[in-house]
Amino acid sequence: MPESWNSASDRTVRGLAEAGLVAAAFALPAAVKRRITGPPVHRDGHTLDADAHMLLTLAKARPRPALSSEPHVLSAARAELTRTAMLMAGRPASAHTEDISVQGADGPLRARLYVPTHESGALLVFFHGGGWVQGDLESHDAPCRLLAETSGARIVAVEYRLAPEFPFPTPVHDAYASYLDIVSRAAEFAVDPARIAVGGDSAGGHLSAVVSLRARDDGYPSPAAQLLIYPATDFHERRPSRTTFGEGFFLTEANMNFYERSFLGENSDRLDPWVSPLRAQSHNDLPPAIVVTAGFDPLRDEGEAYAQLLRDNGVRVVARRYPGFIHGFVNVLGPSARSRSAVVEIGGMLRALLS
Repeated sequence: MPESWNSASDRTVRGLAEAGLVAAAFALPAAVKRRITGPPVHRDGHTLDADAHMLLTLAKARPRPALSSEPHVLSAARAELTRTAMLMAGRPASAHTEDISVQGADGPLRARLYVPTHESGALLVFFHGGGWVQGDLESHDAPCRLLAETSGARIVAVEYRLAPEFPFPTPVHDAYASYLDIVSRAAEFAVDPARIAVGGDSAGGHLSAVVSLRARDDGYPSPAAQLLIYPATDFHERRPSRTTFGEGFFLTEANMNFYERSFLGENSDRLDPWVSPLRAQSHNDLPPAIVVTAGFDPLRDEGEAYAQLLRDNGVRVVARRYPGFIHGFVNVLGPSARSRSAVVEIGGMLRALLS
């Protein structure tokens, strides 16, 4: 990389240039895009979404380095994920934001409050994805803005501590402590304490499911709802989608293995319900759930298995599979109109559930 790219201004220029190129690629006529991406991809009864296909094709030109717990490699990987997410964010929704702090398990955590233009009186505590290893407030700023605007709920996004520096159970403890703190401050946030939900994508979906289980088991106020976007729910059994989509669709088997090692450490019990919420002894009396999955996602089957298990135990569940999408689609709001429409729909489902 030329030295000139080392300055913040040059990085900004490069980012704008890359964003422009991505937008131009996605704006091409369908026939031209198909010549770039090649023929449609069919697998497991689904056809890969054209926007997702274009994104994966562009990603091949800049392959991601292998993840490693080496500090300099991990730091670079975290920065790259956030940079890429911001590149894909597009024009942000108009929700007002304020950086705040919430109480984690061992002290304050960074958080961000999103206030929608038209409020419903509800609030969503949001935990970002990134394999419990990556992700932050910036990487998920765009989807939080759009979810706030379309659901009418205020959102508090929480920056919990990450593995491998803080492996299990620290992220779980931080998520649970921050949820209880926000419930206790409902008046401060100007929301109805009975309409505070939890939600997140991927690792954040896992944390949301665990918070719901813990609140029930501890006798604390349960979330009003749980929004589980392609959640990780089971570290014990690897279902068919993990093999079918483990290569070539963004979330790879190698990265999933790294995330698991980093999060679980050496001694975690994979059957522990805080590790694998699908393995909890009981799923009765849990909050209503929205479970979102993607057709080309390695985590698809365990997310849908969790939705069915909740339904079998009398929990109200709205399950939605986006058949042509890949893991991470909620972060591709700029170039992909289809992803943006999906997040708008998810926000509408949350609005209905919290009303």
